[in-house]
Amino acid sequence: MRSDIIKQGAARAPHRSLLRACGITEREFKKPFIAIVGSHVDIIPGHVHLNAVNEFVANCVRRAGGVPFVFNTIGICDGIAMGHDGMKYSLASREIIADAVESMINAHKFDGMICIPNCDKIVPGMLMASVRCNIPTIFASGGPMEAGHDENGNPLDLISTFAAAAAYQNGKMSAAQLKTIEQKSCPTCGSCSGMFTANSMNCLCEAMGMAFPMNGTLLATSMERRRLYKQVATRIIEMVNMLEIREQLKNGKIAPKDAWILSREKDKNGIPKKVKITPETALLPLEIITNESVDNSMVLDMAMGGSSNTILHLLAIATEAGLNYSMKRFNELSQKTPTICKVSPSCNYHVEDVHNAGGIHTILGELRRGRPGLLNLTSPTVTGKTLGQNIDDYDLRSRKILPEALEMYAATSGNRCNQQGMSVRRRYKSVADLPLKFDPKDCIRTCKNAYSQTGGLAVLFGNLAPKGAVVKEAGVLPEMLVHSGPAVIFESEPEAYQGIVDGKVKAGDVVVVRYEGPKGGPGMQEMLAPTAAIKGVKLDDSVALITDGRFSGGTAGACIGHISPEAAAGGPIAFIQNGDIIDIDIPNRKINIRVSDEEMARRSKNFKAPKPRYVKGYLAKYAKLATSADTGAVLKWD
Repeated sequence: MRSDIIKQGAARAPHRSLLRACGITEREFKKPFIAIVGSHVDIIPGHVHLNAVNEFVANCVRRAGGVPFVFNTIGICDGIAMGHDGMKYSLASREIIADAVESMINAHKFDGMICIPNCDKIVPGMLMASVRCNIPTIFASGGPMEAGHDENGNPLDLISTFAAAAAYQNGKMSAAQLKTIEQKSCPTCGSCSGMFTANSMNCLCEAMGMAFPMNGTLLATSMERRRLYKQVATRIIEMVNMLEIREQLKNGKIAPKDAWILSREKDKNGIPKKVKITPETALLPLEIITNESVDNSMVLDMAMGGSSNTILHLLAIATEAGLNYSMKRFNELSQKTPTICKVSPSCNYHVEDVHNAGGIHTILGELRRGRPGLLNLTSPTVTGKTLGQNIDDYDLRSRKILPEALEMYAATSGNRCNQQGMSVRRRYKSVADLPLKFDPKDCIRTCKNAYSQTGGLAVLFGNLAPKGAVVKEAGVLPEMLVHSGPAVIFESEPEAYQGIVDGKVKAGDVVVVRYEGPKGGPGMQEMLAPTAAIKGVKLDDSVALITDGRFSGGTAGACIGHISPEAAAGGPIAFIQNGDIIDIDIPNRKINIRVSDEEMARRSKNFKAPKPRYVKGYLAKYAKLATSADTGAVLKWD
């Protein structure tokens, strides 16, 4: 075992002394050491319950035959950091998380790890660390928040509060109405209830093969998550043991006929199945996260109109994994992928509705039926099965679906304020018994009945974004898919928000928010407040917003981000002047400024990058090392 480096031999007696001080017993020195990589933080709703999850998973690992060691990463709540300079630390924290997890795993030589993230940058940060460390790893998120409801039973979420705040400041809502929405929008622990960045990434982990089915949709408050965590704990021990046997097989220490283990799965007679191990058995992150599995993740994101931030994070994960993956690939997949599921902020469905309609593997199942060949069904996953086999087991519309999947899909909300994870009992025996208030086949549509025959995300190119820009096409109103208008320029996100609520933006305009990229911001902060303000003042059907920053997963509307190169790097967005006409053509993937090449060249000669906003501390270091959004904004120093 990898952990033998710190626990075997006479030279490691001092190490064992220290481990004994942590409570490790003599028998446990012979067992796999498993890192429980938690992310409990009291100020993030998606993470307030994770201490209990950490403890539960640790106990499950112990019962499965491993020795668990819990540690936590930092986390930043994008919603609480929104609208002030705290948001500049959000994306930058992804690299801190990746570095911290890598440091802990490699310094202590763990045999395997279970990552328990939930919100925005924690998921990709841990994924980046997993490919760096490349030991058996499974992701098991904390689960999504329940949606809130107003007095009429209409669903509410965090975006409802942002829009209400803008409406109040614009005189279109009373203080009492705002207070009511504020109090009811976020009723429980869990990652915010729409298909924002956190839930998008947790769902993509399923398609990528790094998480078990239901990881991204089963509510944080549901007791059914305990069943999921038990499966994960048992499987991580299997994976570590299988890796040990695989290494012995490769080194000729055992014969192929002896390379097997008894699985956690049982046959019809209740006897554990024998699982054969070959040199090709995929057990490590770099064997699971491949170009094909990244494609699977992106296809899912396109199909469900997920967060545009997923492009940024997938590029970063691919870069860390040494994959050759470009932004142009996203457009290729988008042209083939129908949008068959829309979730808030693009419509009134929430993640809990997607779960009751059959979850991620039912979305993948519809893609398999309606677009044969689009998914890489032979891609390996942490379950020990291929993606196609997982779809067989968990697609609610499959004849092969497992009985336990029918039970777990029946998990519903507790309909009360609740900060205790894993606490709400399932009230219905099977998903077939649920008294749903919506049509599951509308929540997750067939490819034939898709919202759109192309994907929910698009990458635009043109003289304003030579290296690309990203838009969540699924969230754009039809009348805004093609738009031209004069630029109204703001040099920061707070300035843009205030300008919008003060009436400086008129119907037909294109709001430009620049110097908010990875270097210029620094930190590429999200633009949720300005976009929610546009919606709050009823201009979302006539105003577009473009930026070298990025948007929250909760953003909807004609909002184009990730413009590359960014303004601070001398990109064309730095040369726009108030009144310049911006042409946006999302169906044809174009974004241009109606200014001649000669005039743009003249403006570029006069360009001087502004002084760095930070000259000390982490953000100053980050700004020096951050790369463009088209490479995932990873750090480079060579």
